[in-house]
Amino acid sequence: MGEVIGVIIFGAVIGVIARLVRPGPQKVGMLWTVIIGIVGALLGYLISGWLGVQDTPGIDWIRWVISIVAAVVLLGVYLGLTAKGTGGDSARK
Repeated sequence: MGEVIGVIIFGAVIGVIARLVRPGPQKVGMLWTVIIGIVGALLGYLISGWLGVQDTPGIDWIRWVISIVAAVVLLGVYLGLTAKGTGGDSARK
């Protein structure tokens, strides 16, 4: 149970940092921020494992950076998929 709570907290932090890093307006609720952060954190763990840097002494800065970058990318995908009123139709009016 402790791991689940830790992942949720870590995901929330990663999600908030991703929103701060990504420029521009963002209509994303807190729930989606946490979900995007959790998925970004899990991707960060996975990618850091592939790179062989998942176990570093002290704070895992590399894993944090990878997680934040993954969350920023996921946030961009989410915003692209949920954008309303943009695109070709609005330009034709």
